[in-house]
Amino acid sequence: MTETKGIDTSIEYCGRRLQSPFILASGPLSYGAQGMIRAHEAGFGAVVTKTIRLQAAVNPVHHIGKVSGDTLINCEKWADFDRLAWYEKEIPEAVRAGATVIGSVGHTPGEAKAIVQDVEKAGAHMIELVSYTEDTLLPMLDYAKAHVRIPVICKLSGNWANPAATARACYEHGADGVAAIDSIGPVLKIDIHNRRPLMMSGDGYGWLTGAAIKPISLRINADIARGVKGYKNLYCIGGVMSAADALEFLMVGSHAVGVCTATILKGIGYVGTLRRQLAELLQTLGFGSLQEAVGAALPNFPQRECVTDLAFSFAPEACTKCGKCALVCPYAARKLEYPTMHLDAALCRSCGLCADYCPTGALSSSCKEPTAAHARLAEASAAFDKMIAGE
Repeated sequence: MTETKGIDTSIEYCGRRLQSPFILASGPLSYGAQGMIRAHEAGFGAVVTKTIRLQAAVNPVHHIGKVSGDTLINCEKWADFDRLAWYEKEIPEAVRAGATVIGSVGHTPGEAKAIVQDVEKAGAHMIELVSYTEDTLLPMLDYAKAHVRIPVICKLSGNWANPAATARACYEHGADGVAAIDSIGPVLKIDIHNRRPLMMSGDGYGWLTGAAIKPISLRINADIARGVKGYKNLYCIGGVMSAADALEFLMVGSHAVGVCTATILKGIGYVGTLRRQLAELLQTLGFGSLQEAVGAALPNFPQRECVTDLAFSFAPEACTKCGKCALVCPYAARKLEYPTMHLDAALCRSCGLCADYCPTGALSSSCKEPTAAHARLAEASAAFDKMIAGE
């Protein structure tokens, strides 16, 4: 396990002390005891088993593939070990090795009834319920809470219409925590050389994980933190590829951070890098503890649209002359003639993309104080939005 310097990144989750805020989400790396033990030794605070069902999965060949450098597609199913193997060997071995084990159980009320008590007896410290549909999750939760003594977490899907409302219902039914979100899909990737879908599933479709789903998961985690009174033990899953990604989730209210795709692509030891970099980043940004960062962005969500102009600043000494600022401007309003930066104010719409794409921060932006004219524009825009919303 990699030691971290600076801010302590251990956390309390569902009444259990975890060595780090990073949880290995259910997936290929937690295929069995050896995978979970490696994850624990690398520095994960907890590990989630592959989803245990009544029957072991039979996966098609080529069931995980590349979409881009940081995004994957998969048509992998649930655990391919028989459930008895999980009870008798995989969970007990991981627990004996010191791992905090979260047993993933899916996907129906009948399966929850058949599995959750055996997962508890096997030594799992928590249970995570996984369902394909919202209407089956609450019956699974009700049964689990009535029949096991360990904490029960509900895993939500970003494919559902209103995951935040489901989270609220889960807490009302006694959930000890919530995980958000599962993979997104179905999606499609075509192998252009062989003129067929990349995935070998029955329909060629798969499920998306990695960086591409991060903005979706971030919004859903924020929705839960902002809209569910008394929410607790929320851990995010979806697109955490860096310490900065992890901190974004913490700042919108997540208490722990699920990781899977990043450690598939960069190796299980990458969690040690994430821990070190998160500790350093928290310190750099002036946080005294990890807990101070949880929800730090929530008070700063806007209550209304900001209608004004951007003020731009340019520091030539930091400029690398890459020209990205001019390249990405949709309105051709910016031109770099180093060491001078030109902006055609008549063309600029204050979209801010140029400053966002500056790799060194040589070009930066800030909001100007709105004028009376800006206020009138904002009022007219809000009135129009209200009108069309009522149609």
